[in-house]
Amino acid sequence: MPTQRLVVVADPIDPEALVRLQGGLCRMVDASADPASLPGHLAEAWGLIVRSRTKVTADLLAKAPRLELVARAGVGVDNVDLTATAARGIRVVNAPAAATTSVAELTVALYLLLVRGLYPSISSVKAGKWERGTHGHELSGKTVGFVGYGRIAREVARRVAPFGVRTVAFDPFVRKAVDATEIVPLEQLLPIADIVSVHAALTAENHHLLDARAFGRMKPGAFLVNVARGALVDEAALLSALASGHLGGAALDVFEVEPPMNRELLAHPNVIPTPHLGASTHEAQQRAGTDTVDEVLRALRGEPLTALVPAPGGAR
Repeated sequence: MPTQRLVVVADPIDPEALVRLQGGLCRMVDASADPASLPGHLAEAWGLIVRSRTKVTADLLAKAPRLELVARAGVGVDNVDLTATAARGIRVVNAPAAATTSVAELTVALYLLLVRGLYPSISSVKAGKWERGTHGHELSGKTVGFVGYGRIAREVARRVAPFGVRTVAFDPFVRKAVDATEIVPLEQLLPIADIVSVHAALTAENHHLLDARAFGRMKPGAFLVNVARGALVDEAALLSALASGHLGGAALDVFEVEPPMNRELLAHPNVIPTPHLGASTHEAQQRAGTDTVDEVLRALRGEPLTALVPAPGGAR
């Protein structure tokens, strides 16, 4: 009887998903609790499941001569060297829809915290103060500008529509929205958005897409929300825009270096920092595990894949 193919789980995923993976189509090794043991399992690995902790580099791939599939239990694949996997003919899959609801809900929560000015007020009350008076604004009537208009941004647009929010979006890969959102150039979006909401994938081309020049073009008093990738934002330029009073505040779930090192940015009273938890709900993690294992099982059965990540230069 031929030896079953080996799937190595490098990072923790939902326990029920692991049980499904053990259903008989493959051998499974769970190395998630002992990252130091991972290299020892790679020589025989046919498949590799990762989240964000494990970086699938060319050096790691060199230790896995039999590897045919990398499965990312999440959306972003910037921890996978897609050029190196493509050179080896290794397929890469992800779980693109697993966290959509969770990230969209967090995004709307951050909008409300910023526009109403709730974060400083919460901190004030916890410090024993009682500072009342006219404060904050309504979300109704505001314009949200999405930088990137994929699944998550579209779900955010659907959720804020009942608030009476206008939505515009910049996305070079989207020509026309499927809803009331208007697709506009970035240069047009920045001056009209009360909230600039970042949802783009990180590429070499859009590193620091939002820099000092971009912040200078934003509406005075506008807010920035980034739930995508930290390196899309020039954090030094953001801090300058906040310190000058040009921007009204920022909510950041992601940072260029994580955990973040810029203590001045974190300490700014108009910055709401969260520890990259947009996709960290129980529901999202359960879906990520299930969707990823389903895709691995399809590959094991030789069936068409539903979440294949295109190689660099491929169609989006």
